[in-house]
Amino acid sequence: MKKVLLAECPDEPGLIAKITSLCFEHKLNIIRNDEFVDRDNHRFYMRTALQGDFDNSDLVAQLKHILPDGTKVSLKGEEKAKVVLLATKEAHCLGGVLLKCFENAMNVEIQAVIANYPDLEPLVTGFDIPFYCISHDGLSREQHDAKVAEKINEFNPDLIGLAKYMRILSPEFVAQFSGKIINIHHSFLPAFIGAKPYHQAFQRGVKMIGATAHFVTDELDEGPIIEQDICHVNHAQNAEKLAALGRDVEKNVFCRALQWAAEQRIFINGNKTVVFK
Repeated sequence: MKKVLLAECPDEPGLIAKITSLCFEHKLNIIRNDEFVDRDNHRFYMRTALQGDFDNSDLVAQLKHILPDGTKVSLKGEEKAKVVLLATKEAHCLGGVLLKCFENAMNVEIQAVIANYPDLEPLVTGFDIPFYCISHDGLSREQHDAKVAEKINEFNPDLIGLAKYMRILSPEFVAQFSGKIINIHHSFLPAFIGAKPYHQAFQRGVKMIGATAHFVTDELDEGPIIEQDICHVNHAQNAEKLAALGRDVEKNVFCRALQWAAEQRIFINGNKTVVFK
């Protein structure tokens, strides 16, 4: 059996030795180990892929006993992460995830797609995934978010992916799913925050455009960044051409971020992330 051990704690000498020695005592084989120390904040992060026979509660309890106060430790299996995707009308990011899951190229099980328009239903149902349209017409942002949250909670997902879900989420919604919501933003943040970033980029005459996947917080497009990528452009390309070029970048960045989250490769470190790729 294979599992992933995640440890986060205040930094001090000997942490790696303590963790690996205990794994050895439990007769667990270390397949891969990644660690990082945030020296500015004296914080230690470690992801260890293990193989062997496990007694989850015993190993985790012993690690919490020997590691510093404030340690966070968990042991995760290889099962697929359960994901609910939110969408509006744009198909590229949603379609990219659906296709990768169909090909078993992501460690993700899409439980449902929820959208505020019906446009993408044929795409979703073609992959035999449940589709729910929850219109925002006549509802306040808070009322609509409450209806969406109610549907999400029916599935109890590990992650929520905003596949070009073009609505600003209420603070109540964000708090309810804190640390679980991954958004794709169509610019290389922190540049061009908010609406129409490709038009902003065109007006500035940029020579490259990008996309950013990040965790969602109450601050618009300010959450901890998970992954970014770019493509080069030139003066002859207008805003519409930039948007067309950017769609592939957005799709790929979004898929990578979801995959790394599903594989337990991401630690949130304040307003940043530690990502063991």
